This record gives sequence, C-alpha cells and structure tokens, in this order.
Amino acid sequence: MIRSMTAWAGGERSTAWGTLSCELRSVNHRFLEIGLRLPDDLRAAEAALRERISARLNRGKIDAVLRLRAPEGSTALAINHALVEQLGDLAGQLRERFPAMTVSLTELLQYPGVVRGEAVDPLALQTQALALLDEVLDGFIAAREREGEKLAAAIAERVDGIERIAGQVRELIPAIREGQRAKLAARLADLPHPVDPGRAEAELVLWLQKLDVDEELDRLASHITEIRRVLRSREPVGRRLDFLLQEFNREANTTGSKSVDSRTSNAAVELKVLIDQIREQVQNIE
Repeated sequence: MIRSMTAWAGGERSTAWGTLSCELRSVNHRFLEIGLRLPDDLRAAEAALRERISARLNRGKIDAVLRLRAPEGSTALAINHALVEQLGDLAGQLRERFPAMTVSLTELLQYPGVVRGEAVDPLALQTQALALLDEVLDGFIAAREREGEKLAAAIAERVDGIERIAGQVRELIPAIREGQRAKLAARLADLPHPVDPGRAEAELVLWLQKLDVDEELDRLASHITEIRRVLRSREPVGRRLDFLLQEFNREANTTGSKSVDSRTSNAAVELKVLIDQIREQVQNIE
C-alpha cells in the first residue's frame, strides 16, 4: 500500500491524572526525523515513545505532541518540598557570591515542578501514553494510505501516458528510417562522382544504427512494468520510485538526443513532462 508522507491524526483519553492528548503530523523528508513535545510527567517515556513511532513509520519529518490536561475543577495542589530545599540550597550558594541577588516567592513557585497537582504514577502514565500513541498511529497511517492511494492513481495515469507515447514513437520508427534512407539516397545521387553502392549501404546502416531508439523503448517498457509492480507493493517504495524515475529520465533524454524527426523530438519532450510530474508526486511518498 502506497503511503503519503503528509498526514495528521490526533486523539485523547481520560486518565486518573487528567486528559491525555496526542497529535501527530508529518511532512516530506528524505529520512525519518521525529520531533517530540512532552509534558514533564512523560519525559522519562521519551525513548519508548520514539521507539514506538520509528517501529511503524519509515520516512517523513514527524511532529508528535502529547499533553496532559488536569481534570476540570481540580484544585488540589502540592509543594514539592524536596525540590524547594534543593533550590533553597542553590540560592544560598549564589547569595554568598552575589550578595545583592534576591529570589522572590513568586519566582520560586514558577520554577517547573515546584507546584504540582496529584502525584502521577510515571509507569502507569507511560502505559497510557503508549496505548494512546498506538491508537493515533493507526489513524495516522490510515490517513497516509488514503492520500497514498490518490498519489498512486495520479502516478499510474501518467505512466499510462508514457506507455502511450512510447508506443507512438515505436510506430513512427519504420517510416522515419525509410525517410532517412530516401534523403541519403537523394544526396548521394546529387554527388558529382558515383559512390560504391555497397559502401553507401554500409554507411547508411551505420548511421541509422546511431539513430535507433529500439533499445531505449525496450528499457522504457521494462521500467513501466516495474513501476506498476512497485505501485502494488505493500512495502515503503519512495526510494525505489526515485531510482526508477532516474532511469525513465535517462531513456527520455537519449530518445530526444537521437531524434531526427520533429514528431519524436516532441514525443521526448512530452515524456520528460510526464516524468517530472511523476517526480513531484513521488517526493511525497514514504
């Protein structure tokens, strides 16, 4: 299943310490980059949360935000006396060096962790956070897959266009060869001295071989088969598609450089336009 790298999902659940919410959003990125914003009570769970995300996602810049909102009407507050004592000791040491320095009660209360609500069980909260993250990841991946279906359809439509143009070029080749043969024969006939027919034919064959694009069209057909197979894959395919597009572009460039007919030159330009359109879509695929 093709997945987009752009998506959003969110969710929340009630806990004994308030409402825990989680939001995930992502944008394109060559690799997997995870940014986490957590409440203080979940700092110890950061490694476990990162591991859970990286186990299910492969590419994209992920922004994950978890929040813990205290229950409505909750007014029970407590002082973290151990932390206050530590801060008091530090303040005393600083006053010895900087006698003019003062620390107000308001400043002390504003220090993170000094005032807290009902004591939180870190392990229990981590369990709740991981369970919520799994639920949000389910929705997040589903959103990526829905967007991926649209991207795959857009790519498939353009691949059909590439196949159609390649078929048109293949149909034109015999007539172009005959036209080039006739042009060369006319030029030889205009020469003041006769040319050995055998040598002329050999030169013509060599020249036509240099202009031949059968191999490029065959390789293009092979790449078309492969990209359709990749679009049906359930594995991450973004990098594979990047590689295939480089091969598509190579064949289109060679076809254009060998062209001696305006129709095949125009076809090569149309191929490159479609390839560029596919590349834009692929940049958003995991």
